[in-house]
Amino acid sequence: MGDDPLSPLPAVPDDAEDLLLDDAPELAELDAPIDEAEEAPLEARLVETAADLELLVEELSGAEQYAVDTEFHRERTYFARLALVQLAWDGKIAIVDPLAIDVSPLRRVFESDGLAIFHAADQDLEILDRVCGAAPRRMFDTQVSSGFIGFSTPSLVHLTERLLGRRLQKGDQLADWTRRPLPAAQLQYAAGDVAYLVELRAEIVTRLTKLGREEWAAEECALALARDRAPGVPEEAWWRIRHARQLRGSARGVAQCVTAWRERRARERDVPVRFVLPDLALIAIAQRPPRTRAELEMVRSIDGRHLGAGAAEELLEAVEQGLRMGPDELHLPPVDHVEHVVRPAVSIAAAWVAQRAAELGIDPAILGSRGDIVGFLQRRPGGRLSSGWRHELVGEPLRRLATGRASIAFDGRGDLVLEERSRRSLVMDGPPPEAEAGDGEASATSPA
Repeated sequence: MGDDPLSPLPAVPDDAEDLLLDDAPELAELDAPIDEAEEAPLEARLVETAADLELLVEELSGAEQYAVDTEFHRERTYFARLALVQLAWDGKIAIVDPLAIDVSPLRRVFESDGLAIFHAADQDLEILDRVCGAAPRRMFDTQVSSGFIGFSTPSLVHLTERLLGRRLQKGDQLADWTRRPLPAAQLQYAAGDVAYLVELRAEIVTRLTKLGREEWAAEECALALARDRAPGVPEEAWWRIRHARQLRGSARGVAQCVTAWRERRARERDVPVRFVLPDLALIAIAQRPPRTRAELEMVRSIDGRHLGAGAAEELLEAVEQGLRMGPDELHLPPVDHVEHVVRPAVSIAAAWVAQRAAELGIDPAILGSRGDIVGFLQRRPGGRLSSGWRHELVGEPLRRLATGRASIAFDGRGDLVLEERSRRSLVMDGPPPEAEAGDGEASATSPA
């Protein structure tokens, strides 16, 4: 963008406004008509042998696109326990049973040129990467992409009804996916999670293309695919403990070492961290470090289950390590200080970005979060507003706002407008002049 009058920002094409949807009831008339007729049961083949999986892999490896979903549990394990992998392509559906066979051969499918279609892919990608040794090379997320046509993190049921007019079977949130044999109703529900994803992607892409946003969605899906899903650094696990940030002095070192020990032990044994040591006990240990087993046994929320198999000795050793820890060894949580001079600009900019998202029919969380705005105004490298379509839509205008070359004003109807700065102050020593007829605009310029 040049330094002359503000470049106009992209608007919704006049002939494409009917492609934008959100969750507001007043837009219900834009929904696809829902077929009230009872749909026939979905046909899905259950893959339970290595030979059948090999045939499936051969067929899927040549598919241009395929839908993927998983069912899993993680209540009693550290790593999610994969229970099913559902796949759909060319009108076919397969359900692979990871409890019966090794599913790692699916890696060949994920490393092919085919486009994998997910809904809310993050946890699926984490599990498939760990179990199969690879995540798909290319990915389209219907939940993420629908944010560019006015939806805000919709469920698959909601999105399928709104865009395709199909009713998906709603499953039991507490269903046990590790039970065998699986009831027919659960298999139908699992099949439904992938049955319409290919069709759903086609509808979303049609709308994205009409709006000129296909590249935006592709960029966002690529970023989601590239996200690091490896387990976090054990020495930083204490940041997630409630009240941990209120600890001071040696209590921080003890919290860091004990939490890191708990994290490693939980991973080795594949059990939830709370099974190793409850959070309440961990904070109590950090505040009043025990030095003997007898003192350890007196800590609230600790019982014999937490101290067996060498855990008591390892825990006391972690406490001692924490007490000896120097300040340079401490992993402190990041503190997002907003400089005093930037704080007003953040509030003004956040309001404008939220309004801009509404105008464009984009999920505000996708366009730019408050954290994105803070990082951009503080000139942190690599932020989401620093490059690509976000920079064009909001990054560059915000840069000009923050440097004093643009201002935000009310348009007289309650909306905000970003415009060239007049550099004429309305603050005077004497009483303000009477407003002229038709004057209805007030301006707020960020600090230079």
